[in-house]
Amino acid sequence: QVQLVESGGGLVQAGGSLRLSCAASERTFVMGWFRQAPGKEREFVAATHWSRWSPGSTYYSDSVKGRFTISRDNAKNTVYLQMDSLKPEDTAVYYCAAVRTIVDVTRQDEYDYWGQGTQVTVSS
Repeated sequence: QVQLVESGGGLVQAGGSLRLSCAASERTFVMGWFRQAPGKEREFVAATHWSRWSPGSTYYSDSVKGRFTISRDNAKNTVYLQMDSLKPEDTAVYYCAAVRTIVDVTRQDEYDYWGQGTQVTVSS
């Protein structure tokens, strides 16, 4: 069982930045971020593959592309989500997720392990 612990959420003004972290208890092939706003379904945000020789492939939803950056520290089994130019519509609970095998990274039902979630609130 892989344990995921998120941190870094909070309150920020529109246009500001936050960085989320997710520490895994062991290495997994894919780590990603999803979010769920009040009254909405959980949606894909970003994901990355592990790679031994180079930064792994990264994937983003259209709504965050160009503003958010996902990265991982393989030595620490940690994935980060740098969120810049935040908008009020980015307000949500952000969840870290992980899976050991190759999957469609945008599908939440493909992931086996989930963190507890961290609240991000962007004020206008």
